[in-house]
Amino acid sequence: MSFIEISLGSSVSKPIIFSAHTKVRQVMFATMAFVAFSPSVSWSQDLPISKTAECSEALDFTYKALGEERKVHLCDAYQGKLVLVVNTASKCAFTPQYDGLEALYATYKEKGLVVLGFPSNDFAGQEPGTEQQIQNFCRLTYGVNFPMFEKVRVTQNEASPIYEWLAQKTGEYPGWNFHKYLISPSGEVIASFKSHIKPEDTRIVTLIEQHLPAQ
Repeated sequence: MSFIEISLGSSVSKPIIFSAHTKVRQVMFATMAFVAFSPSVSWSQDLPISKTAECSEALDFTYKALGEERKVHLCDAYQGKLVLVVNTASKCAFTPQYDGLEALYATYKEKGLVVLGFPSNDFAGQEPGTEQQIQNFCRLTYGVNFPMFEKVRVTQNEASPIYEWLAQKTGEYPGWNFHKYLISPSGEVIASFKSHIKPEDTRIVTLIEQHLPAQ
């Protein structure tokens, strides 16, 4: 994939970074016995073989849903979608961006956009609550319906695997809460937006509209 440079419209080698039957029965029983007694067979649906084979590096990570024990393999859930990854916090000056993020999700989810929120307490202790508290806050205060996941670390040397991967691809870790990374349906990082750039910013909206899988 070629990346677009906003100022000149030319291709560049890295993402945009914005600063601002009988036998049948025998076979069936044999199969059932194999499944029942083989330690290598699992009923888990976390990693279906057909999907894992297609998994892009960008989404080959597993995280718990916020406030739950349920694990989500991001490829299984979101492969082929346009993904906006955001590190969130409940007590930050940028917390009202939840409204804009939810608006983006509501507007474009039927066309293939998904917003993934990852709470983090890395910056000034601005996400100190339990996951249940965070979940309640997001739902009751901002009506958040986009997927939210367990608390993670996002800063250099301590970053959770997805954030380490994103930093390697873009050359930057989040510098504060509500940093945003946009990942294409094919799994390449399109752009990285610093915290002060709001979800409704035309630079974000334009790139979303240009890269939606349902065109």
